[in-house]
Amino acid sequence: MSYVHETLAALRQSSPAQTEFYQATEEVLDSLQPLLEADDRYARYGIIERLVEPERQIMFRVAWMDDDNRVRVNKGYRIQFNSALGPCKGGLRFHPSVNSGVIKFLGFEQIFKNALIGLPIGGAKGGADFDPKPCSDAEIMRFCHAFINELHHYIGPSIDVPAGDIGVGRREIGYMYGQYRRLTHRYEGAFTGKGLSWGGSLVRKEATGYGCVYFAENMLNAKGQGLEGNKCLVSGAGNVAIYTIEKIYHLRALPITCSDSKGTLHDPSGIDLDTLKRLKEEDYRPLSDYLEFNPKAKFIPVEDYPKDGHAVWRIPAAAAFPCATQNELTAADAEALLANSVTCISEGANMPATADAVDRILDAGIAYGPSKAANAGGVATSQLEMQQNAGMTQWSRRKVDTALRDIMADIYRRCSATAEEFGQPGNLVTGANIAGFRRVAEAMIEQGVF
Repeated sequence: MSYVHETLAALRQSSPAQTEFYQATEEVLDSLQPLLEADDRYARYGIIERLVEPERQIMFRVAWMDDDNRVRVNKGYRIQFNSALGPCKGGLRFHPSVNSGVIKFLGFEQIFKNALIGLPIGGAKGGADFDPKPCSDAEIMRFCHAFINELHHYIGPSIDVPAGDIGVGRREIGYMYGQYRRLTHRYEGAFTGKGLSWGGSLVRKEATGYGCVYFAENMLNAKGQGLEGNKCLVSGAGNVAIYTIEKIYHLRALPITCSDSKGTLHDPSGIDLDTLKRLKEEDYRPLSDYLEFNPKAKFIPVEDYPKDGHAVWRIPAAAAFPCATQNELTAADAEALLANSVTCISEGANMPATADAVDRILDAGIAYGPSKAANAGGVATSQLEMQQNAGMTQWSRRKVDTALRDIMADIYRRCSATAEEFGQPGNLVTGANIAGFRRVAEAMIEQGVF
């Protein structure tokens, strides 16, 4: 049994029933074989064994009071995975699906994503199995305060800087930061994703979606192609999906789909961005209500999805942007995309394609941007927010957006050059994994065993 497979087998024993975490570690570690075979230092220094075990796993009870004066209890998590490159950085997710395996998969991916952007930040992730959707504003505030009552002991601008993720936007960040400030008596950059009037950065809200499209632009330009004039598929209807759609329009392409938990929206004339933002950012209404404003569009309910995948990936288009959640793009979906002559897939969500789907996409040789590279725009702009906080200044929208576009181009070049170096030109999965791993591993070796 190889070094990698021995490590993975031991991981299944020490961390049972964490399927998403196993999937993430296997995908990364298997692609590292060429590097591990070329340099035995990584085995001698136990880098793999150390990398798959978080530096710190914090799990805690979150007790809070609902509007009926009933005590509710949730589980809170913060996984500080690796700080070899700098303070830990990663989002907080509030969603009923959150558990330790999901948070560990996200935190593990975050190590490499943060390493790829070339800035001094480590990897972390956190959240709670709390669902903000049915809650009042007052309930969300009380939950956020209770969550930070415990988490504030473990975070800070030089320790760990959380941000938002699914279920955590500017409102939730505001409530958590307010409680952090009250508890610590410090006004500092301990969170990113803050309001613009109190330390936030322009373009932070849009950054993951914008960055995902910029990465696609780089992949296609390298092949002598482009997005302009092409139809694009987008899944999801949250923050990442909305601003992926917005940037697709900026680049003169046509986004024709989006989706939510109830089904998929297909508007052949192009998704009406104003309507989508009103439904999802202001009124919090289901995507099916889009038909009230644009009756020529079609809504495909979940019950009508193909048994082997997702309706959004069965619609013909040139480019696909999975922006909803993990494992939303199956092997059958990948086959459908390829049959419809898709030329580019750029991942806005974390690990949205199953392992079998990734294999099919790579075998086809199309432009494929894995999530740890393609959706790094959010954390990149978070780090830019940290820079602005440290300098007590705020940059212009153009400056931040230009910096984001440059960072995404640098990530593409780094992944592409590394893939070429290891004899797999165009395989950005291998390129991203090896480039991110090598940067973290070298720092770990130089800093000694800890």
